[in-house]
Amino acid sequence: MHSLGPQPHWLSDDGTARSDPAPEPSAGDQHLWDAYSRAVTGAVDKVGRSVVSVENYRRSPQRRGELPRGSGSGFVITPDGFVLTNSHVVHRASRIGVTLQDGHRVDAELIGEDPATDIAVLRIDAAHLDVAQPGDSQALKVGQLVIAIGNPYGFQSTVTAGVVSALGRSLRSITGRLIEDVIQTDAALNPGNSGGPLINSRGEVVGVNTAVILPAQGICFAVGINTAKTVALQLMRHGRIRRGQLGITAQSVPLARQVARAHRLEQDTGVLVLSVQEASPADRADVLPGDVIVRFDDAPVSGVDDLHRLLIEDRIGIAAEIHVLRGVELKEIRIVPVED
Repeated sequence: MHSLGPQPHWLSDDGTARSDPAPEPSAGDQHLWDAYSRAVTGAVDKVGRSVVSVENYRRSPQRRGELPRGSGSGFVITPDGFVLTNSHVVHRASRIGVTLQDGHRVDAELIGEDPATDIAVLRIDAAHLDVAQPGDSQALKVGQLVIAIGNPYGFQSTVTAGVVSALGRSLRSITGRLIEDVIQTDAALNPGNSGGPLINSRGEVVGVNTAVILPAQGICFAVGINTAKTVALQLMRHGRIRRGQLGITAQSVPLARQVARAHRLEQDTGVLVLSVQEASPADRADVLPGDVIVRFDDAPVSGVDDLHRLLIEDRIGIAAEIHVLRGVELKEIRIVPVED
């Protein structure tokens, strides 16, 4: 009988497969893993019961009744049943269903939605609700542990963990506006996670999970809770978001270097006015097509997104000074934004 020589380490002496025991983690490593596990499980224990499943039903012209058209997640933000979720989860729904952690199903009322920030507020009639506690998204640090809770593909109460990959991202909403101060994370998100909470290790909500980049791995986004709180409060008060507008169509354009230098402008781009709506604030202020807006009060305007950001609710009905380039001349114009 011919000898086969030394056997590979993964075969026993009789030629069968053998599994060596995995190396024991060091005491230090074990301590770190235990601490990580405690942080995740403790945070989930605090928030998990406030997370709900949200279903979007729409009437079918082909069939009688309503059919499910999508699902997502949400979380309870007040004891009397207000629920925060994504606008795209509930958009155009004829009926919205919510499933609580105990399996109880209720219909939800849409209080309001803001597609420009992808935030919506629902209200449900249910008792003994657990409420998620908000944190401060401005206090987040890159590399910080974050945890996402949601219902991807209908798998209720799914937990994933990761880190904050980047802060201060901008994400284009379906309305074309930029959602500012978006959190980028590698905590795995899938369809159905949308609207669920992104939490820190203390169990505080720091973001609302909203989007993934496909087919990329580990590039996911959440709207910062500070933005979400501001939008949610307006939706709860008014049912919609009040924003100002000037009555123009516009686009971002580069500025002539010599003109920008001559007027000591801080930026190298501005907002070109393409057209002016009749009887609008811009029309009444004698803003003309071809003008390039470069300042709004004391703030530089380098693009359309800057202008959108400056035209907030507090600006409605309040006179402001805008600076426009008309040819090579810098003009100051008094204008009063109206509600969009």
